[in-house]
Amino acid sequence: MKIKATLLVAVLVLFTGCMNDTITQPNTFKGNFEALWKIIDTRYCYLDYKHVNWDSIHTAYVPKVDTVKSEMTFFNLMGNMLTELKDGHVNLYSYFDKSRYWKWFTDYPTNFSSSLITGSRYLGTDYKIAGPFHYGLIANGKVGYIYYESFEDGFADQNISAMMTYFSNCKGLIIDVRNNGGGSLDNSKQLASYFFKVETTTGYIRHKTGDGHSDFSAPVAVKTAASKNIQWQRPVIMLTNRKSYSATNEFVCRMKESPQGIIVGDKSGGGGGLPLSSELPNGWLVRFSSSPMYDAQMQNIEFGIDPDYPVALTAADQANGIDTIIEKAIALIK
Repeated sequence: MKIKATLLVAVLVLFTGCMNDTITQPNTFKGNFEALWKIIDTRYCYLDYKHVNWDSIHTAYVPKVDTVKSEMTFFNLMGNMLTELKDGHVNLYSYFDKSRYWKWFTDYPTNFSSSLITGSRYLGTDYKIAGPFHYGLIANGKVGYIYYESFEDGFADQNISAMMTYFSNCKGLIIDVRNNGGGSLDNSKQLASYFFKVETTTGYIRHKTGDGHSDFSAPVAVKTAASKNIQWQRPVIMLTNRKSYSATNEFVCRMKESPQGIIVGDKSGGGGGLPLSSELPNGWLVRFSSSPMYDAQMQNIEFGIDPDYPVALTAADQANGIDTIIEKAIALIK
C-alpha cells in the first residue's frame, strides 16, 4: 500500500520515542539482529492479534546469529525470522535480495486464468483499454466487465466515465480484481467512490501509540466519499481470489458497504496492516505492518475478506473455456 504523506508523517510522529532504539545498536551481526527484533517488538501491529510470542522468537534465533559467517547467511536468517509473522507486508531489503512471505496465496487454489479472460467467451483479444482497465461487454452485451490488474496504476474520471457510458445498457457490472496485489490506497478509495450515493464509513484504522504490543489509538473512521461526477446505481460485483491483497483487500472492504456491491469468488488475500519502513544499522530496510485496519463492523481484515458468494474455478469449466466465478457473477446480475 501507498499512503498520503500527511498520514505517513502523523504515524511517524507516534514512533519518535522508539525509533532511536535502533540507532544505538552497533553495525555487527548481533547489533543488526537486535535492531531488527526491537523494531518488530515495538512497532509491528499484529503480534498480539496473531498470538506471536516474539520473546520466544528472540530466544530461538539469537544463538544462530553467532554461527553466521557471511552477509547472505545472516540475511537469510533474518528473513526466516520475519516469516514467523506470516505477513505479506513484511520484507527485509538488502542490496542483494528481498525477503518475502508468499504463503498467503501460494497455499491456496489460484482461482484465476488470464487466458480465460481473453478467450472468445469473455473479452477476447479485441477488448477496450481505458487507462489501466481492460473492459468490454459480455453475456450478450447484458453485463459490463472490467479487469484491473494493479492498484499501482492510477486513472482519471474520464476513464471511468468512458466505461460507464459504454456500459449504459448493461444490467450490471463486474470488476475483476483477482490477482491484483495492491498498490495505492488513494486509487482504492477513488475507484470505490463511484459506487456510493453518500459518504459512508467503510472501515476503521488504529495507530501505535507506544512500544507495547497492544498500545493503539482509538479507532479512526475510514470514509469513502461519493463521487460528485459519476455514480453507478446498478449491481456491481467484485471478483476476488487469494492474490487480491493489500490495497485491493482494502478496496473490497470499502465495496462491502456499497449499496449495490456483491463479492464473488474466493476469500481475498488480506494484508490489512498499513506498512511503514525502518533502517537497520547496516543500511538494510525492513518493512512492516504498523497500523491495523478493520471493516465497518470493526472486524480485522489482515487475513482477508469472505465473499458473499464463495465460488471456485473448476477444472472442468476451465477446460471448456469457462470461468466459473465470472459465470456466477453473470447469473447474479441477470
